Amino acid sequence: MQFAIDIPNFGDFADPRLTAEVAREAEAAGWDAVWVWDHIQRDPGVPYADPWILLTVIALATKRVRLGPMVTPLPRRRPWLVAREAVTLDILSGGRLTLGLGNGSPIREFAAFGEEADLRIRAAKLDEGLAIIDGLFGGRPFSFTGEHYRLDEVEFLPTPLQRPRMPIWLATTWPIRAPFRRAARWDGTWPLRRDPDGISRPMSPDDIRGVCAVIAEERAAAGLPAGLAADPGAPFDVLVAGVTPADDPAAAAATAREFAEAGATWWTERINTSRGDLAEMRRRIRRGPPRP
Repeated sequence: MQFAIDIPNFGDFADPRLTAEVAREAEAAGWDAVWVWDHIQRDPGVPYADPWILLTVIALATKRVRLGPMVTPLPRRRPWLVAREAVTLDILSGGRLTLGLGNGSPIREFAAFGEEADLRIRAAKLDEGLAIIDGLFGGRPFSFTGEHYRLDEVEFLPTPLQRPRMPIWLATTWPIRAPFRRAARWDGTWPLRRDPDGISRPMSPDDIRGVCAVIAEERAAAGLPAGLAADPGAPFDVLVAGVTPADDPAAAAATAREFAEAGATWWTERINTSRGDLAEMRRRIRRGPPRP
């Protein structure tokens, strides 16, 4: 299992200089990645920063950790601009980018800016956008005609530093099957749980076991190699996010171990205001990952 922190692109972390400092602290403390949220205006009265600029300062401030948006809502972005930004950041970081993509939430971030809020349409735009990004990463003349996007013989150079491209992870909603069918065709997934009552709840180890089983089934149905990241022949990452204490390393490690045994390949430590003030957030980062 590998270990990351994820930080919001708003509040204290809207300051790019602070974000760079925190990323350096995370790398020094032994974390394997720093992820950044991608929101425009989730809450009123709060300062926001552009997540891709935050990722740029993280790339410049660090040498080892992976980095990426977790996740960028592709339906409210132009896929070709995301492709260009991703390649540039992959090269700048020395091949450390993981590209997290999804449908996006909350709905207000679409509707308030005149963007399409209907989930079915956003899902269709996500599928088309993924095909476009993948096609542009090839560095050869590429055309695409879909319901929502059209490209006519375009060529994007340079290509990603990682070959054949950087990993693409898809956000998914457990236990809804359709998002996992999409995610299984790519390189990883970040599942979030939403119960029938519409309430979001933390993922459990049993949930992760279910996710791994569904991904394996969908990969087999699509003719992809069986297995998850534990199988070197068919790497597929399953990320789980949560909160572990800064002052009880044994309890933190026990939590991570449960999810690793269930099949998760990444633990992401939530670093946001739910932990308290900025000093408390940084204290958790400095204590390092909950390695079993």
